Amino acid sequence: MRRNGDEEGTEAGLKSKKTRRLQVTNKEQDKSISSQSPHRGAGGLVILGSGESGIGAALLGKQKGYSVFVSDAGMIKPAYKQELIENEIEFEEGQHTEEKILQADVVVKSPGIPDKNEMVKKIRAAGIKMISEVEFAYWYKGDSKLVAITGSNGKSTTTALTYHICKHAGLDCALVGNIGYSIARQIAIDPKPLYIAEISSFQLDDIETFKPDIAVLVNITEDHLDRYDYKFENYINSKFRIIENQDEHDHFIYCLDDEVIAKKLETLTIHTNPLPFSMKQEVKKGAHIKGDQMMLRIQEERVSMSIYDFALKGKHNQHNTMAAGIAAATLGIRKEKIREAVKTFESLEHRMEYVATVRGVEFYNDSKATNVNSTWFALESLEKPTVLILGGVDKGNDYTLIEDLVKDKVKAIVCLGLDNKKIHAAFKDVVKTIVDTDNATDAVQTAFNLAVKGDAVLLSPACASFDLFKNYEERGVKFKEAVKEL
Repeated sequence: MRRNGDEEGTEAGLKSKKTRRLQVTNKEQDKSISSQSPHRGAGGLVILGSGESGIGAALLGKQKGYSVFVSDAGMIKPAYKQELIENEIEFEEGQHTEEKILQADVVVKSPGIPDKNEMVKKIRAAGIKMISEVEFAYWYKGDSKLVAITGSNGKSTTTALTYHICKHAGLDCALVGNIGYSIARQIAIDPKPLYIAEISSFQLDDIETFKPDIAVLVNITEDHLDRYDYKFENYINSKFRIIENQDEHDHFIYCLDDEVIAKKLETLTIHTNPLPFSMKQEVKKGAHIKGDQMMLRIQEERVSMSIYDFALKGKHNQHNTMAAGIAAATLGIRKEKIREAVKTFESLEHRMEYVATVRGVEFYNDSKATNVNSTWFALESLEKPTVLILGGVDKGNDYTLIEDLVKDKVKAIVCLGLDNKKIHAAFKDVVKTIVDTDNATDAVQTAFNLAVKGDAVLLSPACASFDLFKNYEERGVKFKEAVKEL
C-alpha cells in the first residue's frame, strides 16, 4: 500500500494485498500504555481520515484500551468500514462532527490532511494533542528496533532493498510505514523485533517522540511545496525531523553528495552517529564508490563489491544501494548476505519496472515518477534512445531540470494528459516530435510506432495522474496492459 506522498492520499497498493483483519480485545487494558507513551491512561482517541494509516491507528488504539472514533469527511472504503464494524469501532463518513471530535484526548491525523483544514485548525485551537500515526505507533513499539527511511526520491526503493537484505539474512522484520501496512496495524496484528519503515515528510510533521534507531535520508529536492507555504526551507526542516529525537545510541545515514543535506547539516548540532555515503569522496565510516567498487565500513568489517553486480542500475540507485547496505551493516548483517541480497533484489512495481520487449523495443513503467526529479533519475539510468511518455497534473514543474537529458536521450515525447501545453512549450525546441494522447492505449501505441528496434519506451510522467487515472498505480497498470496488447 502506498500513502502520504505525491499521490499517497490515494491509499492504493504498490502490490495487491487483501486487507488483513484484526479482532481486538481490551483484556489487557491495564497494560495499555507503554513506558514510551507520555500518557498513563487510555482516553478518547479520534482518528481523522480512514486510509491505511487511520485504520491501523484505530485498531491499535482499540487494542490499547482507548475509546476510538474514526471520522472521515469523505467516504470510507468498504473493506476498511468492515474492519471498523467487526472491531466495534465507532465511525462516521461524509462529515466531521465537531463537538464529538473536540472531546478527544488525542487526535491522530491522516498525513493527507493539511494544517489549513478547518477541522485541524479547531483541534489545534482547542489545545488537543494532535499527532501522526507513526508517532502513535511509536508509543507501542516496545523494544523493537526501527529503521526509518525518508527522502524526496528513492525512499521506496531504499526501504524495499533494506527489507530485502534483512529478510535474506533471516531477520524477523516487517516492511511498514508508507509502503506495506501502516506501522500501527503491524504492531497491532503481528509485532516484530524489527521494522523497516518508509516515512514521508507529512508523517514527520506531526511527531513528538518518534525516534528511529537508524534514520536514513536519501536526498532532498523541491516537492510538495504547496504544503509548506511554498518555502523550500520548511520542507527541508520537515525531512530533518527524522533525526530530531535521536541520541548517541542511534545512527543517521545520509547522502553526502546532496548539496541541500550537506548545507543543512552545517547549521545543525546532531547527537546521533553520522554514517554518510558518497560517490564523490571517500568516507571513513559509511560507504563510498571508488571506480567501480562500493566500499562499505561501519565497524571493523569492510564490505566491497562491484557496482556492476548491483541489481539496481543507474547512478541514483548506487546511492540507494549504499544507503541500504549501510543500514544492513549497522544491524549487524554479515557482508556475504549483503552482497547476495543486493544482487538478487527486484525493483518495485511502477518504479523503473521492466515490462516487456516487443520487436526489439524495451518498455519501462516508471509511473511512480510524479515529479521532475524522479523523471531525471529514470532517464539517467537508460542508455538507449528513448521515447518518453510525460504528462498528467502538473505540480508547478520546472522542466529545465531534465532538458539536457532529454536533448541527449529522448527522440520523441508522447504526452499522456488533458493539458499538455506546458510540456510542448518546454520541449518544442529540444525534441522534434511531441504527440498528444489522452489514454494509456493510445500513448503506448503511439510510442511504439515512434520507436525502432534497440530503442526504449519509458513511462515517467513527472506529473500526478488524477486527470485521467485514480492514482499512479492505475496509470502504471493501464500502461502495462497496453504494452501486453501490442
